Amino acid sequence: MWKREKRRGRYVGSGARTRRFVRALPPLMILGGLLFDIFTPPTFTAIPLFVAAPLIAAPFFSLASTVRTGITSMLAVIVLRLYSSTLPEAVPLIELLTLATVSVLAVVINGVVRRSNEQLASARYIAETAMRAVLPQPADRTGGLQVAARYEAAQADEFVGGDLFAVSDTPWGVRLVVGDVRGKGLDAVETVAVVIGAFREAAEQEASLEGVAGRLERALAREEARRGGLDVLEGFITAVLAEIPSGLPRVRIVNRGHPEPILLHPDGALEVLRPSVPALPLGMDLGAWPECTDEWDLPAGTTLLLYTDGLSEARNAEGVFYDPAARLRGRIFPGPEELLSALTDDVRLHTGGESTDDMALLAVVRPAEGQPDRRRTVPIVGVEEA
Repeated sequence: MWKREKRRGRYVGSGARTRRFVRALPPLMILGGLLFDIFTPPTFTAIPLFVAAPLIAAPFFSLASTVRTGITSMLAVIVLRLYSSTLPEAVPLIELLTLATVSVLAVVINGVVRRSNEQLASARYIAETAMRAVLPQPADRTGGLQVAARYEAAQADEFVGGDLFAVSDTPWGVRLVVGDVRGKGLDAVETVAVVIGAFREAAEQEASLEGVAGRLERALAREEARRGGLDVLEGFITAVLAEIPSGLPRVRIVNRGHPEPILLHPDGALEVLRPSVPALPLGMDLGAWPECTDEWDLPAGTTLLLYTDGLSEARNAEGVFYDPAARLRGRIFPGPEELLSALTDDVRLHTGGESTDDMALLAVVRPAEGQPDRRRTVPIVGVEEA
């Protein structure tokens, strides 16, 4: 998750071409100024090109390169004025003084930009460290399952967001959660920490997924009270809770207003795990809700994919949403890590590299013999099946 992947394909090429173009601008401007001054009448001047070269270099080049660019611009002007025998005149001297002043200003700008970049790098490191602490990478093998998880920020080098995932090996099997806190920034990260902490405790103590969901509700209620009350439309979390019992090729799921998980079978077949009874997100205290656990078989080699809406709501230039089920149907992946890599690459291709929301991805494979695929619904004790 935290090893930032290199941008691939045409997006990598586009960014690299832009950087090369920007780095080529200062020498091109100096060369253009020389040619312009040589091949135009004396009444025309190329000083604006020479002045622009160090200013463009300042935010993109190193200090030494910025100084060299300024000196090169001044030497070019000196050579031109010596060639035209006008160096001792007032106008060329004013041009050189202007160019020297701008070059000094470019050096100052370069220093300011470098300090800002250092501060930004420090802030990014702190944010990344905080997110690592809140969302530690799950082990590749947990409770006999192959596990892969990834957090993809909408913008490169951003790490603070409201998407979450966690994996716990418990007495009742491996339990998972993937969720999406409404909102961004540090408030969202704080809520993520509350939810992850409550999940890890509840997963070890509650005998059912419904009990885990109830503990998360109570944790959010305490957080709401601590903050002095959160708007019901601002404080909710969509989430999927899953449980894969030890020794049983089954998966149980509680879906609280979250995008439906997907089962990918070894032969390329695909199943969208839609809840039998829709439920509200966590934290929306609008009265009792007839929650139930849905259960599916998890045959040998089948992959369970959980994700946030940063994947399913990613749009292309025409405004068409990304459909993970349609894009994955018929495809076969050697493991969960390869599946997540293919997904992140494909969504970048779909959006043109312009995603507007973070996404969390969690893929789990149980490499054991399974049973024929079928589904049944297990209602909560004391709640009639809808």
